[in-house]
Amino acid sequence: MPCCTRRGCGKDYDLSQNNNSSCTYHPGAPVFHEGLKSWSCCSTANKPVLDFNEFLSIPGCAVGAHSDETPESISQTHKAPTQGQLTMTKSSQGSEVYSTSITKSAARPTTTPVTATPIDPPVQEEDDLSVSVVPGTICKRKGCGVIFVSDQEHRTGDGAGTVCIYHPAPPIFREGSKGYLCCKRRVLEFEEFLKIEGCTKGRHIFAPKQARQELGDQFTECRIDHYQTPKEVHVSVFAKQADRDRSSIMIVETQVHLDLFLPGQKRFKRTLNLFGPVLPQESSYQFYGTKVEVLLKKSDGRSWTLLEKTTQNIGNISLTFGVGGRTGTIGGKQIILDEQNAANRRA
Repeated sequence: MPCCTRRGCGKDYDLSQNNNSSCTYHPGAPVFHEGLKSWSCCSTANKPVLDFNEFLSIPGCAVGAHSDETPESISQTHKAPTQGQLTMTKSSQGSEVYSTSITKSAARPTTTPVTATPIDPPVQEEDDLSVSVVPGTICKRKGCGVIFVSDQEHRTGDGAGTVCIYHPAPPIFREGSKGYLCCKRRVLEFEEFLKIEGCTKGRHIFAPKQARQELGDQFTECRIDHYQTPKEVHVSVFAKQADRDRSSIMIVETQVHLDLFLPGQKRFKRTLNLFGPVLPQESSYQFYGTKVEVLLKKSDGRSWTLLEKTTQNIGNISLTFGVGGRTGTIGGKQIILDEQNAANRRA
């Protein structure tokens, strides 16, 4: 059976059953900007993602029939202007005729071979044979794309179907070139990038095993920022791609307990001893792709000098919450103080 070449599809299809509603694909081009990945045709409907596997999982935004035609390269529509030299000749009647002659461009300099960036040895994943796999599941390894049929075909034994050719390292996109950190080949077109053959042989992974606990977690630090209003304190923990299923956040009256699991077996664990009391039942938190937001409801209207209590003498500091209509203090029309600072100001 032929394989559909539309962007975002890549499925095998039967010609006798191919119709205008068989294929879901992306008519636009991939967009990579500052680490974010999206499609130009549906960037507003599907938000840009950071992980490349999540980018490949973005559902198509157009419906049509499967096709085996090579997608048109978008970069081919932008051709460099040709250089020419203006010359003047005289015709037989004596009139001057001006024309432009195309000059051959200088030979392109030979490109230096691209060397692979040194990387840390990747953690070897294994397929959990105790977990049943639904037929049609795609191998999780990068660059493989084999579709699961049965355990006898792709999981057990030493047959040809059990061999997985994949890329052990993540993809890299730099100055228009695309490739993988584990091998040297670089291409410009996204369709050619998807065709880069794997550089390592192993076994397929359809149901990855959970990371072994005996390997231990590597504790790391995350930046924490905050700002306050008269009734709330907004805390931002910059924990990129934290696992919301494994992570835990517990808010009590005077503390916030953070236990965040990050990619690469990294973990951030910390307890915040809050400057003032909060209402746990009215506080909340939310996971995002690049950070975790914690919303703390104050139990009183005092201004928090700091996010956490301290034993150091920080002097007589009075902080404002903000100004009417804005969150800054420049150009403010009205300063808002809590009761204690307001009394000190009147005195």
